[in-house]
Amino acid sequence: MGREVGFAIAGAGMIARVHACAVQAIGARLVAVCSRQMSRAETVAAEFGCAAYSDIDAMLALPEVDILTIATPSGAHLEAAVAAARAGKHVLCEKPLDVTLERVDAMIAAHRKTGTTLGCTFQIRYSPALNPLRTALREGRFGRITSAGVYIPWWRSDAYYLDSSWHGTQALDGGGALLNQGIHMVDLLCDLLPPVETVCGMTASIGHPGLETEDVACAALRFKGGALGMVYGSTAAWPGYPKRLEISGTCGSAVFVDDRLTVFDFAEPRPEDQLYVNDGVWPARGAGAPAAAMTHELHAACFLDFVHAVETHRPFRIDGASARRSVATILAIYESARTGRSVRVES
Repeated sequence: MGREVGFAIAGAGMIARVHACAVQAIGARLVAVCSRQMSRAETVAAEFGCAAYSDIDAMLALPEVDILTIATPSGAHLEAAVAAARAGKHVLCEKPLDVTLERVDAMIAAHRKTGTTLGCTFQIRYSPALNPLRTALREGRFGRITSAGVYIPWWRSDAYYLDSSWHGTQALDGGGALLNQGIHMVDLLCDLLPPVETVCGMTASIGHPGLETEDVACAALRFKGGALGMVYGSTAAWPGYPKRLEISGTCGSAVFVDDRLTVFDFAEPRPEDQLYVNDGVWPARGAGAPAAAMTHELHAACFLDFVHAVETHRPFRIDGASARRSVATILAIYESARTGRSVRVES
C-alpha cells in the first residue's frame, strides 16, 4: 500500500474494542469507527483516538481507509461487507461471516466481483499450540484419523441475553451456543480435518427458557474418509469450563484445551513431543467469558496476517470459502435438529 495501513470499524460494541486494540497492536492506524448510534461511535472514537461516523458509506469514502473490520451483530454483516466491496475496501469480518449461507455467499460474490479481499477473524487458528498439531497431521503421525470432537461447556447469564438487543435472536444471532460461541471450535474441526459430510444433531434451550436460539447442542459427525466426530456446545453449563478439541487416530492422539496442548501422544514418539505439552491446572471456573474479558493478542495475529495477504496479493488463509465451512456445518446441525434426520453438509 506504500503507507501506513488504515483501518475502519463497523460497530461500536465489545468486539469493536477488541478489534481496535488489535489494530493498534500491529502498528496500523485506526482511522474511524461507525455505529448507527452516533453516541456509541463517539465513545469508542474518543477511547482510541479516531473519527466517529454514523453513516458507513461516508466513512468508507475516506481515502485513508484500506480495510474495514466488521463488528456488528452477526446477522448484519452482509450489508457492511457489500458496502465495503462497493467502495473498493478489503474486509475482515468477525465470525460468523453471517447467519445464512445465502448471505455468506452474497458477501463472497461481492468481493470476488470487485477484486477485494474478504476474510474472517477465526483468531483461535493462530494459537501457537496448534502449530505442532498441524505439523503432525501433515506428516501423517496420527495414522488413520478415527475420531475428532470439540466441546464448549460455557456459561452465559440471563443478563447476557436480556441486556442485549440481539443475543439469542434468530434474526441477528442466527443461532445460539453453536453459531455464536461454539463456531470457533467447529471452525477448527473444519480447518484441521477432512470435510464434514453428514451430521445428526439435537438442540434445546433449557437453561435460558424463552430464547429463540439454543443454549445447548450436541451433534454426531461423519467426515470424508469415514472418521466420526462430535460437537457439544452450551451456554448453560455453569460456571463455564475450557473449550476442548480432541483428535485421535490409529497411531496418535492430541488434546487441545484453551489454547494449549495437554495431550500429544504418538505410537512413534519423538523427543520434542513433550516440549509442546502444557498439562498444568485447567482454569477451574468461568472459562469462555464474554468479549468484555477477551484479550486481543490472537486477533492481532489474525489482523497482521490479513494485512500481509492484502499487501502481497496472496490468498488469506481464512477467506470466504474457508470461513463458510463452519457456518454450513452448524446450519446442517440445526436442520438435523429440526427434522430429526441426518443431513448432508452443503459444500
